[in-house]
Amino acid sequence: MQVPLLDLKAQYATIKDEVLAAVAEVLESQRCIGGPKVEELETQIAQASDCKYAVGVSSGTDALLSCLMSLQIGPGDEVITTPFTFFATVGCIARVGARPVFVDIDPKTYNIDPDLIEAAVSKKTKAIMPVHLFGQMAEMDPIMDVADRYNLAVIEDAAQSITSTYKDKKAGSIGAAGCFSFFPSKNLGGAGDGGMVVTSDPGLADRVRLLRGHGAHARYFHDIVGFNSRLDELQAAVLRVKLPCLDRWSEGRRRNAAAYGEEFRAAGLLGVLQPPEVLPGRSHIFHQYVIRAERRDELQAFLRVGGIGSEVYYPVPLHEQECFRGLGYGADDFPRSRAASRSTLALPVYPELSAQQRRCVVDRIARFYRGAA
Repeated sequence: MQVPLLDLKAQYATIKDEVLAAVAEVLESQRCIGGPKVEELETQIAQASDCKYAVGVSSGTDALLSCLMSLQIGPGDEVITTPFTFFATVGCIARVGARPVFVDIDPKTYNIDPDLIEAAVSKKTKAIMPVHLFGQMAEMDPIMDVADRYNLAVIEDAAQSITSTYKDKKAGSIGAAGCFSFFPSKNLGGAGDGGMVVTSDPGLADRVRLLRGHGAHARYFHDIVGFNSRLDELQAAVLRVKLPCLDRWSEGRRRNAAAYGEEFRAAGLLGVLQPPEVLPGRSHIFHQYVIRAERRDELQAFLRVGGIGSEVYYPVPLHEQECFRGLGYGADDFPRSRAASRSTLALPVYPELSAQQRRCVVDRIARFYRGAA
C-alpha cells in the first residue's frame, strides 16, 4: 500500500466545490489585491488566535521579517533562537543584519530550552524568537520571564502551530507578535504562499501593514522603506473556506498520533523508537508526527521501498549550515539539536489518513526492526 507523507488531494476533495466557488467569486470581482477576503480572514485569524489584530502578508517568512523590522531590530542587535528549525527563522534575523544567538533544544519537545536562554542574553540582545515546532508550543512562561526582566521583545514563530495552546493561551498571543505560515502543507494551508502576523499591539500591527505595502499609508506617499508583501485575495478566499475545518482537521491529526502511540506499544517498538511527547498544559496540533528512531536513515530507506512517505526535519541544524559559519559555532556546540537532526523522522499523520494506512506504516516499521527484507 502506498502511504504518502501528506495527501492534499484527499483534503481538497472534501472542500472542492466551496474552494472553486470562492476562487470564482474573486475572479469575477477582479479585486485581487487588498480586497474584502483578506480583511475578513484577518479578523477571523485574530479571533482564532485570541489577538486584537492580524495582518496578512505574502509568506510566513515575511511575517517574521516584518516583525523584526517593525521592532527596529537590525545591525548590532542580537536575537536568541534555536538552531533546530526551518531556515526562515534564522534567515530573517540575518536578513535584517542582526546576529542569531543559538540556544539548544529541550529533547522532549524539540523546542528551545528556556533554562538556557538567560545565559545567552547580552547587552546587544533585543529579542527572543521561540519556535513552536511541529505543532507544540514552547515553554512560554519562563521565556516571558526572561524577556520581561531584560526588556526583550518576544516574537513567536508559530508557523507550524496555529491554534495550538500553552496553558489555554493561543499560539501567537503571548509575545509581542506571532507569525503564521499558510504554506500548502501547513494545517491551515493555502493554494500557494501566504502568512500572517497576529498581535494585540496596535502600533506593531500598523507598522507591519505599512511595511507590507512599500511603506505607504496612502498610495505614492511613503513614510518608510517597506516592500511588497501583501496576502493575495485569492489565497485569502481559499483560506477562509479551510479555516472552519481547522479544528476538526487538527483533532484528526491528534487521533492518529494517539493511535500511533498505542500501535507502537502493541508492536513492541518503544525500545527502538520514541513517539513525540505532549507536555502537560499543551494542546498539540501535530503539524508533523516526529519520532526518534534507531538507525533512522536505514529505516527511512526501508519505508521508501515499501511506498511509505517520511521526511527528516531537519537533517542539518542551522549552526552547522555553511551560510552561518561566520557566527563561529562549532558542530558540537548544541548536542541536543545535532542528535535530533540525526535521529528524528516525520511519519504520515494527516487527518485523512485511514486506520489501514496507519497500520501499514506501523507494520512496515515493525518489519524493519525485526530484520525482514
